[in-house]
Parts: sequence; C-alpha cells; structure tokens
Amino acid sequence: MQKIINPKEAQRLSLSSKNKGKVKVLVGGCFDIIHIGHIKFLQESKKSGDILFILLESDTKVRRLKGKSRPIFSQKERALVLAALGFVDYVIMLPDMKSDKDYEKLILSLQPDVICVTENDPLIKEKKRQVNMIHAKLAAVPHIKTFSTSNLAKILGID
Repeated sequence: MQKIINPKEAQRLSLSSKNKGKVKVLVGGCFDIIHIGHIKFLQESKKSGDILFILLESDTKVRRLKGKSRPIFSQKERALVLAALGFVDYVIMLPDMKSDKDYEKLILSLQPDVICVTENDPLIKEKKRQVNMIHAKLAAVPHIKTFSTSNLAKILGID
C-alpha cells in the first residue's frame, strides 16, 4: 500500500470501511530536516491511535513560513523520509494551503479522531477550534528540547 498520498486519497482512506473503528491520528508540519524532536513527536502521536496521518506542507508554504532559502528538501524528499518511518501510516502531500478555511475543509473531510500538537504549538488555538469543529480529541505531546530545523540550518550554514 502506498504511504504517500494526496488529500483526496487520504479522505477515501480515512472514511473507508476497513478503517472503521480504528482511531485516526492527524499531525501536520514542514518536517524539513528530520531531527530527534520530530521523531519523538511522531512516535508519541502514534500512541494516541491506530492510524497516523501526517499533513506535509508544500514547498511554497514552507518558503512563506520559513524564508526564501527553505525548504532545504523538497516536499517529495521530505515525504519519502517520513514514509520510511515504520510507525507512520500515511503522508499527505498538501497543496499550497493559503488560509485557515483550506485546512478546515481538509480536516472536515478527513474526520480524524485525534489531532496531536506539541505543547508549545503557536497555532494551538486554531487546532483547538478544529478539534471542537469535528468533535475530536486534542493531544498535546511534550516538547522535546533539541535544535529546531531552523537552528540546524543556521548551524550548517544552509539558512
């Protein structure tokens, strides 16, 4: 089964009868240079349910969020790295999401049971609103003290 999918495939898989009764967990991010913080976050998120879906931001969105020198790795490369992790079930290749409404529509179509965030997520209010909108659960994963991707890029002289 293909792990790297588009939003339409994700919706079909999320709502399919074979996944009924299984707890679907949703996380999202850029995941540009995978580091221990990402790994621990994803491992802990997977413990919240049966099927782990990762929303992977587009290159355009990463550039808008992180600056013109990012992403370091393309969305396809980032997806391949994430899909290689045994505990990841699906990586959803997002198109360029421009507004909260775009994410809202996607969340509504996927109907996850749990949305996982890190404790210090700057978008926690928005994610709480999404969770309430679909009557799901919000799970906060403790922040792992480590270098961020942005800090790693600076250290490596990439950013």
